Amino acid sequence: MPERTTNPPNTARRRQRLRRPRAVVAVAASAAVLLGTVGVLAGCSMIPGLLDGGRVDTVGAVDFTTPLAIPPLAPSTVDADGTRVFELTAQSGSTEFHPGVTTPTWGFNGTYLGPTLVAHRGERVRVDIDNELAEPTSVHWHGMHLPAEMDGGPHQMIEPGGDWSPSWTIDQPAATLWYHPHPHGETEEHVRHGLAGLFYVQDPEEDALPLPQEYGVDDLPLIVQDAQFNSTGELKGTNMGFVGALGDEILVNGTAGPYLDVSTELVRLRLLNASTARTYSFGFSDDRGFDLVASDGGLLEQPVPLEHLRLSPGERAEIVVRLVPGETTVLRSVEPDLGVDGDGGARNGGADKFDVLELRAATTLESAASVPTTLTSIERLDPTDAATTRELELDGYAINGESMDMNRIDQVVTLGDTEVWNVVNDMDRPHNFHIHDVQFQIASIDGSPPPPELGGWKDTIYLPPQRRFELVMRFDDYASAEHPFMYHCHLLWHEDLGMMGQFVVVKPGQHATMTPGENTHHEH
Repeated sequence: MPERTTNPPNTARRRQRLRRPRAVVAVAASAAVLLGTVGVLAGCSMIPGLLDGGRVDTVGAVDFTTPLAIPPLAPSTVDADGTRVFELTAQSGSTEFHPGVTTPTWGFNGTYLGPTLVAHRGERVRVDIDNELAEPTSVHWHGMHLPAEMDGGPHQMIEPGGDWSPSWTIDQPAATLWYHPHPHGETEEHVRHGLAGLFYVQDPEEDALPLPQEYGVDDLPLIVQDAQFNSTGELKGTNMGFVGALGDEILVNGTAGPYLDVSTELVRLRLLNASTARTYSFGFSDDRGFDLVASDGGLLEQPVPLEHLRLSPGERAEIVVRLVPGETTVLRSVEPDLGVDGDGGARNGGADKFDVLELRAATTLESAASVPTTLTSIERLDPTDAATTRELELDGYAINGESMDMNRIDQVVTLGDTEVWNVVNDMDRPHNFHIHDVQFQIASIDGSPPPPELGGWKDTIYLPPQRRFELVMRFDDYASAEHPFMYHCHLLWHEDLGMMGQFVVVKPGQHATMTPGENTHHEH
């Protein structure tokens, strides 16, 4: 593949046509947990901070006056051995989301959010990370298949003034992945303050498809977050439902009231739900249809025509929408179907709707081919091949009745095995579920095949109450008896309260040998 450098575009260059980059050569306290659980199980009786059933509705009320910010492409260098090297610095600063109001924020290589990293399948990558925050943090590669010691979970913390340089070989299909902190008990705060960014994996198969591929022009990253600002402009998480903090306005790539000038007939929107608790149902203000072409782990076999798409925290989707010259439409989130009736749904975002992003088509648009009818071929995993079937029940803020223990291994997996994990949300409030290291397939939901939009590779799923998800996955390539991966609810407040477990992948005949406290902090 031809070499070229990918330098981050500055503001003046964002209007220029950028070819899509082609990888260059490369606990909370137990009392708090019990209080929240008791309040929910008692019919959602009021606890401090719980929403009172009020609705949030910004439809028609957003002034789209700010051009959508596009995260810069992370520059990289290539070492003599062919390793592509990126640099990230976690730092504090301030951001003006609203004119004249300065908000304290955190970011990577800037004051809020971080650059988009791009690498190609088969490349060796290294990310040199410095922590200039006043507290420990970590960087987890959400959706990435990699060794456990490089995963960036709570066992790979970086102390203030410290650094960490994880490295691995990219070996998975093209996909929209992301990175964010994973400190035990503090993930929600770190993500809410702005520590997040995207990581694109590319491969030859996706490169050859006639899909929009020009970063920042017709291939757009959309990091969607809800936000609460207090009277002094600080980002706070004080208005809470069972799911966690719920904001009353939307930021896209850190932009409030964003609009996008569109210059092509087809636009590819890479949606990331980077909110800490809120689930969305994305569609358009005029109910136009769109094509879902990829989910968490990459391309679907065929595009799925939709008018609305539900995404819970941590999930990603790539959609392609067609516009005609001179028209305007608004990306909107309507009331998401949480599977929770009455006030229990409303108190957790189920009655809320938002205008998210205005798309403004130019009077003349560059023509684009139709979305191809076939995108890829997916190897189907057979649940009957599973060497092990595991049952995981999410209830309150625990999994199988246990809260996260950094020194306990909950599951031991054998390298090369196919497994089935049956996951159930055993209560009448929302949860979701994320597994590190692997992409899985949904074999069935309550014994029936999943809908087409859930037919591809996934690493995060929404769990409606009382529905059984049969997940099938294979654990290849990486084994370590000492270093665990995580599985957890990706509603970040739930994760912080202990709704998380640990698993290790071992070679046949091995046993878990994790040493408590091992590999926990990195300092200069």
